[in-house]
Amino acid sequence: MALLKKSNTDGQVHAIGQLQQHPGMASIGVATMGDIVESREWYLAAYATEGVPTSDHLKLRSVTISLSSDSIPNDHVALEILFISVDPYLRNKLTGTLDGLYIQQHHLNQVITAFAVGRVKKSKDSEYREGDIVVCPSAPVGEYCISPSRILRKIDASSGIPLPDYLSSLGVPGFAAWVGIVLLGDPKPGSNVFISAASGAVGMSAGQLAKIRGCRVIGSAGSDQKVKLIKEEFGYDDGFNYKKETDFDAALSKYFPDGIDVYLDNVGGKMLESVLNHVNKYARIPLCGMISEYNKVWTEREGVRNLLNMVGKEVRMEGFMLESYWHRFGDFAKDMEGYMKEGKVKSKNKINIGIETFLDSLSSLFSSSNIGKVVVQVNA
Repeated sequence: MALLKKSNTDGQVHAIGQLQQHPGMASIGVATMGDIVESREWYLAAYATEGVPTSDHLKLRSVTISLSSDSIPNDHVALEILFISVDPYLRNKLTGTLDGLYIQQHHLNQVITAFAVGRVKKSKDSEYREGDIVVCPSAPVGEYCISPSRILRKIDASSGIPLPDYLSSLGVPGFAAWVGIVLLGDPKPGSNVFISAASGAVGMSAGQLAKIRGCRVIGSAGSDQKVKLIKEEFGYDDGFNYKKETDFDAALSKYFPDGIDVYLDNVGGKMLESVLNHVNKYARIPLCGMISEYNKVWTEREGVRNLLNMVGKEVRMEGFMLESYWHRFGDFAKDMEGYMKEGKVKSKNKINIGIETFLDSLSSLFSSSNIGKVVVQVNA
C-alpha cells in the first residue's frame, strides 16, 4: 500500500489515506487516467549511517494519487513536479540520528523531500491557478504531489530566468552563498576571500557575490577544468586544484601571501585546518557546509588542531542554518535576480533527466564529478 499525501500545520507532507501501490510502474513512467496519476517517488528503505547512500537505502516506488478537486483540501494545490534540487544537506536526513546539522530525519518507508519547481495542476486556493509555476520547499522527490499553498512561492514566468536557476542561484545554494558572503562574511573592497568547493552550487554564486563587493577571490576545486571554469565563467581571480596541491598550507601561502580575510567553508576537514594557519586578524569564517565529512561517523571525521589561531587573531568562525535567515529571503531574491538580469551572476546547472536518476544524482555530489548545481528534470 502507498499513501496519499497531505500536510499538517508544520507545512510538511504527510500521509492521510491509503491508495493502491503498483510496483510494476517503476520502469514505465507516469500513467494518467483522468484525475488519477501514477507517480514514482523515492523513499527511505534503510538508514545510511555512513558512506554514500545506495539502492539499499533509497528505493523507487509507484503510488496512486488523485488530483481531483474533491481529493484536494482547501488551501492546497496539486503539483506536477518539473525540477528537483539535489543538495548535500539531503545526505544528513538519511542517517536516523541527529548529528552535526541536527536536521529533522526522514522515517523509514517515508518519501524523502527536497526543494522543487512545480506546475499547478489543480488548485483549492484562489491565489493559484492551473498552470502557475511555483517553488515548493518541501516537495516529495517524486512526480506529483498535493501541497499546502502557503509554503509555495510563485515564479514570475516573464522574468526570462530559466526554471532550474530557481533551484541554484535563486534557490537554496544561492541563498546560502548570500548569507555566507553578504551577511556573515561581509568582506570590504580589497579583501582577500577564499571559497572551497568553488565550482559547486554554493561556490559559483559565492565567488561572484564577493567579486561584486570588490574583493580578490580565490577558489579551490577538484580538477583543472573546474579551476578554469571558476576563472573564466564565474570571475574568480585565481584558483587551485586541491587534488594536485596536496600541501594545502603551501598552496594557501602561494595564493594568499597577504593572508585570508574571509573564508566561506564548504568542505571542512583538512582544508579548514590549513586556512586557520593563514587567516588575518579579525578574519571571518562562515561555515556553510563540510561535505568532506558528511559520509563519516563523527569519530572518523578530521579534527582541527589549530583553533588557537582563532584566539590570537580574534577570528570569528560561525556556522549557520538557512532556516534562521528565511526572513531575509526576500532581500536575497531581489538582489540576486537583479544581479542575474544584469549579467553579474551566472548559473551553471547539471541537469539529469528522469526521476529515476535521483539516487545517482545524489551520489554524484560526493564524487567531484559535477560542475555547478545538480538538478533532476522530472517532467518537461
